[in-house]
This record gives sequence, structure tokens and C-alpha cells, in this order.
Amino acid sequence: MQKKPKSLIAGGIILLGVLVVIVFIVVSRPSSRRTKKQKPVTQQEMAEPRFRNDGVLKFIKNNSILQTIHIEIADDDQERTQGLMYRKSMPDSCGMLFIFETMQPLSFWMKNTYIPLDIIYLDADYHIVSIAAYARPLSEEAIPSGSEARYVVEVNAGFCDRNKIVVGDKIEFTLN
Repeated sequence: MQKKPKSLIAGGIILLGVLVVIVFIVVSRPSSRRTKKQKPVTQQEMAEPRFRNDGVLKFIKNNSILQTIHIEIADDDQERTQGLMYRKSMPDSCGMLFIFETMQPLSFWMKNTYIPLDIIYLDADYHIVSIAAYARPLSEEAIPSGSEARYVVEVNAGFCDRNKIVVGDKIEFTLN
């Protein structure tokens, strides 16, 4: 058996070391074929929902019209859940009418709602049973109706004060 020169052994070890480093670099480097996981788009990054003019609502006291607004209707679970969330503003001449199938104790919150609101709860005969004035934006605190209600109207905060709308007043609405 012949002895291999030390330089040949040292060269082999160096070559092996270089190959190990190259393999490590190739394996640890992200492949251009792999796609990066994309961050899910949040509702805040999407376009602000646009107001949909579904009808007209009148606030009435003693058969006199106090104020008239354009309304967007929320009458199914998805629309009621969405409500006015993610909107940055709303004209004072607009609001949202939530319609429920039956009279029941209702409770709303302001999660993901940037606009301060007056939340008006109404019974099946369209009479106002309670008003939660100046509801705080982005709050997850429950805002209960205080009694059974079937309809809810959301308008900009202070709307009820400015228009002298109180418990016992009534609404009428027509759909487009």
C-alpha cells in the first residue's frame, strides 16, 4: 500500500469543505420557485364601502316631519353584521335602517365603526323605544336596546339632539 502525500489529503478535505458550504448555501437560500405567503388583505386596506341609497326615512312627531334622510337597508344577517363598519364618514342626510324579523331585545356595538353614531331602537309599530346617543367609535362595549325592538336606525352622532328626536317619536320609510 502506497502512502498518499499529505497535500493530496489536505486538498481533498478542503474540496469536501467547499462542497459542504455550497450545498448549505443552495439548500438554505429561498428558491425563486417558492412563492412567499401573501399577507391577507384586511378590510381596512380595502376600499371604504359606498353608501347604497335604498330608500327614504322620515322622523315624525305628532304627524309632523322632523327630518328626512336617505337610508341604506340592512335586512339579512350579513348586512346587519357589516352595518356601517369600515366607513370613515357619512353625510348627515344619510343613515342605515336595520330590519329584524321579530321583536326582541337587541344589542349593537361599534367594533370597526369609525363614525360616532346615534343608535335608535324602534318597536314593530315604528315607535322609538330607546336612543343610544353619541356611541363611541371602535368600542366593543354592548349597547342594548333596553326593551324589545324590531328596527334600528343608525345616524351620525348628535343627529337626534340637533333634530329634537326623542323616545316616543315615530318613523316612516319607503324603499326605492
